[in-house]
Amino acid sequence: MTSNLMQAVRIHQYGGPEELKLEQLPVPVPKPEEVLIRVHAVGVLPVDWAYRQGLMKEHVPLQLPFISGSAVAGVVADVGSRVSKFRKGQAVFGRASQGACAEFVTTTVDTLASLPPNLSFREAATISGGATTAWMALFAHGHLQPGQRVLVHAAAGGVGSYAVQLAKWKGAEVIGTCSGDHIDYVKSLGADTVIDYRTTRFEDRVHDVDLVLDGVGSDTLERSWSIVKRGGTLLSLVDVPSTERAQQLGITARFSNELAPDTVFQQIGQLIADGQIKAPVGREFPLHEIRQAHELCQTGHGRGRIVLRVAD
Repeated sequence: MTSNLMQAVRIHQYGGPEELKLEQLPVPVPKPEEVLIRVHAVGVLPVDWAYRQGLMKEHVPLQLPFISGSAVAGVVADVGSRVSKFRKGQAVFGRASQGACAEFVTTTVDTLASLPPNLSFREAATISGGATTAWMALFAHGHLQPGQRVLVHAAAGGVGSYAVQLAKWKGAEVIGTCSGDHIDYVKSLGADTVIDYRTTRFEDRVHDVDLVLDGVGSDTLERSWSIVKRGGTLLSLVDVPSTERAQQLGITARFSNELAPDTVFQQIGQLIADGQIKAPVGREFPLHEIRQAHELCQTGHGRGRIVLRVAD
């Protein structure tokens, strides 16, 4: 470390992308139970702009100012006195507990995993909030089994791209919805059927599915009730489905938002390193163009996961 100063992106007040301020700050010192990470790549998640705008302040209050982001990949630069899980110089990835959009960040270690040799930092930065969200929804909440039929909404996005692949890896029949521009891409991920939501109503094409994973909400969630078979499951990543309606239809419906443990990070990282699934890296931006990255993410029409390059 040649300087005790670093670049970091902080939010001082809630608002639009203009509130993302690139600043010089002291390099933080890890507490006894923390590690210091030299950040190489950061994944940009939809929840990042929701935090920036203050949409999450009642559910997850953050003290202003705060460093943006959480999906991180980098190298351990220092370890706290109580940390034995990682060592200096070790490549890691996962979910940072105190922000990720900085050259150095400190974090607790319970949501970090070691980086497999064949996994790049940019690929690893897509896992937290993307692959982990899909994993917990499909397997922890949806209890997906081989041979079941799954419909993944927003199948070209950061979560959907992983959900399609993980469901296919599990042995399910996978149906995805996306815009026409992304049909070939979603097919390349392994989807058996892909529906252009702009030209075709999915409920006219699909019935009796075992599991619906909704990453859109609102009207898309409302129209998804009718296609779930009795005994099936409807999971939403953005809205809270009605438990009363689920009981009436004889299905399970829930909001899927459980954070993944470190063992899930490690397993997903190994699947990518082994070539069993692909990391859907989308557009890449340098750290100083984080505003443009947020603007693209907020459109909801990107492909894969947007990644910020912090270090080579």
